[in-house]
Amino acid sequence: MTSSPSALYPGDPRITPATMAADLVTAPAPEGLSPGPVALLDLDGTLMDSVEGIVASVRAAYAALGLPVPDDAALRGFVGPPITTSMPAHGVPAELLEAAVTHYQEEFARTGLWRTQVYDGVVEALMRLRMEGVVLVVATSKPQVLARPVCREFGLDRLVDAVFGAPLDESGSKASVIAEALAWLGPERTADPRDVVMVGDREHDVAGAAAHGIATLGVLYGYGSADELLDAGAVGLVRGPRDLAGAVLRQFGLGDEL
Repeated sequence: MTSSPSALYPGDPRITPATMAADLVTAPAPEGLSPGPVALLDLDGTLMDSVEGIVASVRAAYAALGLPVPDDAALRGFVGPPITTSMPAHGVPAELLEAAVTHYQEEFARTGLWRTQVYDGVVEALMRLRMEGVVLVVATSKPQVLARPVCREFGLDRLVDAVFGAPLDESGSKASVIAEALAWLGPERTADPRDVVMVGDREHDVAGAAAHGIATLGVLYGYGSADELLDAGAVGLVRGPRDLAGAVLRQFGLGDEL
């Protein structure tokens, strides 16, 4: 069974039994929350560049099990989708999947989680969107008990209204994470899918949003390609982080300048 975060991160004050318990719970949306519209934001490859730590941890997991390590291009593709989807797609047999995920998480704990950075321009984009009254909610396939500490560490928690992620074993889908975010937001903000947009860099972001009738803006500075995003059904592309706020606002018909 997958270890608990506090076991994976012994002595790290950023992830303790107390923070883990707190990060498994989400308080109701505050009464003063803006009525919307809503931008659902992917984390890895959309707000943060986390490829270095994730790729190194995947390499270590394959090596620990004596499996052939995917090539560099395939390894970059691990950033974003659930690890439990990517590993079977790249040679991990079903009977080794649980062990592979555990090895990955242990290595990620030692070296990978904090080897990340916020993309230049993202902070300014989030600030602009908040000023325009857009509700900002992170919806990531990263385990929630890891996503929230990372957002706190890099100051993103102060710029978004909530952070939702996957279970620690990384089971479930992007659609299920989005479902939790929508339930938290309430029907008054989400009854009309046109009042919500997903922003992400991979096809699973597009598919997860489409399961709820929500359109996706695909970002080109992450780990997916324009072809991947458009083939999946993205309604528009964002060239760089500094273009993010304008693209979201245009999607809602709220203006076209940064």
